[in-house]
Amino acid sequence: MNIDFKELANKYQTPYYVYDFDHITAQYTELKESFRARKSLIAYAVKANSNLSVIKHLATLGAGADCVSIGEVKRALKVGIPSYKIIFSGVGKSDDEIREALKLDILLINVESAEELNRVELIAKELNKIARISIRVNPNIDPKTHPYISTGLHENKFGVDIDTAKRMYIQCKNSEFLEPTGIHCHIGSQLTQLQPIKDAIKIVADLVRNLKAIKIELSFMDVGGGLGIVYKDETLINTYEYAQSILDTMFGLDLTVICEPGRFIVGNSGVFVTKVLYEKVNGNKRFVIVDGAMNDLIRPALYNAYHRIEVLNDNKEFSDCNIVGPVCESGDFFAKNIELPKTTHNDLVAIYSAGAYGFTMASNYNTRGRVAEIAVENGIDRLIRRRETFEDLIALEEEFIK
Repeated sequence: MNIDFKELANKYQTPYYVYDFDHITAQYTELKESFRARKSLIAYAVKANSNLSVIKHLATLGAGADCVSIGEVKRALKVGIPSYKIIFSGVGKSDDEIREALKLDILLINVESAEELNRVELIAKELNKIARISIRVNPNIDPKTHPYISTGLHENKFGVDIDTAKRMYIQCKNSEFLEPTGIHCHIGSQLTQLQPIKDAIKIVADLVRNLKAIKIELSFMDVGGGLGIVYKDETLINTYEYAQSILDTMFGLDLTVICEPGRFIVGNSGVFVTKVLYEKVNGNKRFVIVDGAMNDLIRPALYNAYHRIEVLNDNKEFSDCNIVGPVCESGDFFAKNIELPKTTHNDLVAIYSAGAYGFTMASNYNTRGRVAEIAVENGIDRLIRRRETFEDLIALEEEFIK
């Protein structure tokens, strides 16, 4: 990543997010090429980074969109992803969201429960429309990832078991307003082992074969996303081996493969850059206080997640410290007990692997405006979201002051 963080800080102030669009292109292309022997759709998981310019960039590369709210569906449509490349997933869709998704005629609604299927059927009947359905199967496979981002076990809230899925597909077949079109499986995020993915897809492929035997013909198999990235020292899944293991498992099935990567595409494209305000020592504990905070990047506070951190100075005097922000919470930290050089006021700190689940999970806690987002492509930077002002923060409230 050849980006001048100091120049961007001078131009756009801190804190800020910067995304390397060339890296995004490379990641998308690598995954798409891995499936080149088969009909495939790479449906970018919008939740990972929902900036319109990021989604539009992927749209120009041919990506679809995996969305978990009607707002994300509208984002995808707004920047040119066609409706026939959009999937609507998520465990808790409201009636209004289902209604709007049907009106927008998107490719698939991924259904996560028998109760949800009933709601979709009822709303489709009300609209006199046919709802194209994919059912999310929970294969009860341990993904070997962080428990907060595991989704493929029965103890997780996502999807249905095999027997329930069969009954739901039969309901779809017998319904005037439901069309069984696809099948979906996603066991978790930040996956670094191939075997759990292979085990899950085999279970789903066997179900597809059983459905075919009773004349339920599907067109799409959504194998989920979740491919991991390097945050520290992870050994990653080879994308070609990943694709081949899926295609081998699907032998004999004429299905279009849908893959829904998010973190894999954008995670290592992004860096969160903040600056040092000052240092302090409490007893024998050193704190580096920066102008970014947990409301900007919550992963360390939420998951105790690791991000590689670099202080952009030439000081060779290292010692143990905590990097903390201004938010009034003890959980407001980016790293604890980390060896970093001595810093001075206005030194820049780069927090890497922040392109996924960074800005998209940001908040205005403590009445802090969300930071600027910047794209760099072919060595040229541009602003893709301006920094929020105080006026932005109160705009939806001030007219109601009595």
